[in-house]
Amino acid sequence: QVQLVESGGGLVQAGGSLRLGCTASFPIFSHYSLGWFRQTPGLEREFVATISWWGDTTDYADSVKGRATISRDNAKNTVLLQIDSLKPEDSAVYYCAARTAGPSHSSRDYTYWGQGTQVTVSS
Repeated sequence: QVQLVESGGGLVQAGGSLRLGCTASFPIFSHYSLGWFRQTPGLEREFVATISWWGDTTDYADSVKGRATISRDNAKNTVLLQIDSLKPEDSAVYYCAARTAGPSHSSRDYTYWGQGTQVTVSS
């Protein structure tokens, strides 16, 4: 059974940093592109970052560009998202997602999703 499990959410002060992790149970983790999305109540799920199979291609939403770093460790079946200089508007439930094709900004393109982890940034 394919499963994605996020970790690392919590309460952080504005200006601080947070590192989110996502561990997958895929048989061949390197066959999947991965993405991070976030969602606040009443709004659509929003793209945050994506990374290709081998980590050689990454892309970020404008809202986090320069503050976020996505990385992956295929040996550990893990993808990480670090966000620095956190802002209250970064507060959301963060989801990791996976797809067998290349990186994508669209949540509709992803097949597998984690349950999400809450990030709250206090001002």
